[in-house]
Amino acid sequence: MRCKKSFTKEGIELQFGTNHIGHFLLTNLLLDKLKASAPSRIINVSSVAHMRGSINFSDLNGDKNYGEGQAYAQSKLANILFTRELAERLEGTGVTSNAIHPGIVFTDIGRHMGINNSWIAKIFLFPLLWLFLKTPRQGAQTTIYAALNSELENVSGKYFSNKAEAEVSEAAQDRAAAKRLWAISEHWTGLT
Repeated sequence: MRCKKSFTKEGIELQFGTNHIGHFLLTNLLLDKLKASAPSRIINVSSVAHMRGSINFSDLNGDKNYGEGQAYAQSKLANILFTRELAERLEGTGVTSNAIHPGIVFTDIGRHMGINNSWIAKIFLFPLLWLFLKTPRQGAQTTIYAALNSELENVSGKYFSNKAEAEVSEAAQDRAAAKRLWAISEHWTGLT
């Protein structure tokens, strides 16, 4: 999350590669097994950060212009576009695909953010964070809910936060963008 510009060994921007491309590839490699063991559920961990994201198809890899926050938001938007497109493709197979926002969880996910290097923040802010952030156990609850709740057995293509269905951004509802991202992801992973 919000790391300096770097790339996977395949040359993919690290946040996009880690948060989207890796999940896209793994999920597609497991699809036959998931279908054979249906009913099955695929849960993609996204973030409320998708709300400020956009997919920059002309510079998807951040080669021309890179912003740490924008790259993270783009990768989290990609999670939801992937989830929704996958749900459409899996319709009738007994496999569902949903995305979740775990909440803002007190882990080291923000270790690349500048505030973590501030001694003032470490003295005054960090001791208060536990009042506002979820514990890892609390952060896992929406994932567990989406994976196990019997009421969601046939629910697919949705986004959940705090164990309830939540709204997604307008960009996350762009079906043409989801299809285009799928085609690019197939190409980048060699699945085509």
